[in-house]
Amino acid sequence: MIPPIASNFVAGETPEAALAHVEALNDRGVAGILNLLGEHYEERPPADADADAYVDLVEAIAERDVDACVSVKSSQIGLDIGDDVFEENLARIVAAANDSGAAGADGAGTFVWIDMEDHETTDVTLDAFERHALDTDGNVGVCVQANLKRTRDDLERLAELPGKVRLVKGAYDEPAALSYKEKARVDESYRNCLAYMFEAFDDGVAVGSHDPAMIEYAAELYAEHGTPYEVQMLTGVRESAQFDLAANDDVAVYQYIPYGSKWFSYFYRRIRERKSNALFALRAIVGN
Repeated sequence: MIPPIASNFVAGETPEAALAHVEALNDRGVAGILNLLGEHYEERPPADADADAYVDLVEAIAERDVDACVSVKSSQIGLDIGDDVFEENLARIVAAANDSGAAGADGAGTFVWIDMEDHETTDVTLDAFERHALDTDGNVGVCVQANLKRTRDDLERLAELPGKVRLVKGAYDEPAALSYKEKARVDESYRNCLAYMFEAFDDGVAVGSHDPAMIEYAAELYAEHGTPYEVQMLTGVRESAQFDLAANDDVAVYQYIPYGSKWFSYFYRRIRERKSNALFALRAIVGN
């Protein structure tokens, strides 16, 4: 059972709990991005099992008729075991999502995001996204990270493809030769990448950030270019801002919703990431 403090960041251990969380968000104008927790499997059975769980999840989304999509990690569905395992499981998930009958992009089915992990997974992840974006006419999305020096060039390739691209600052400790380390330099890269996306992308821009300055900048770029966009934030982080943004007709708001039995390591990362998260946890523990 997830303790109350951890449940601030995780929607529950079961898909039923996660879908109930989505329904509550939908009532307040926020859509959901469901992520079953799990990553870096070194044997095939758990990777196949999580892929099976995603197949079941996209069917449940359609049955419940909720405004939600899914997001999968490459290492969760077999990349550490082999590229072929990852490709096979991703293809199963995308096919099930595309056939699910949910109200996804242009009625094509449940939308599937492919999360980005460390720099060693970038090429295989982008290649997989390109194949499925073309096969599904854009019913998949991929995440790219502004802290990687290569990302601005990657965006030129992605601008030619259907589907959505989520821009985040990046949370992995990448080699200095490949990434920007200073916060100011990462912020500069994020702004530059975001500006290019609003200019060059046709299928919309996904702003994956809790930074008010970046969200405000996205609104300015929207006013200039009119490119459709959405803002994506995590469960338990600036949720009041999420609901405030959802009241704005110009932008769609999505909450990234982790769930599942592997909640502890995810919760621990959230607490370490931000001082405000740690203080929230401390107050809950001492009862203040």
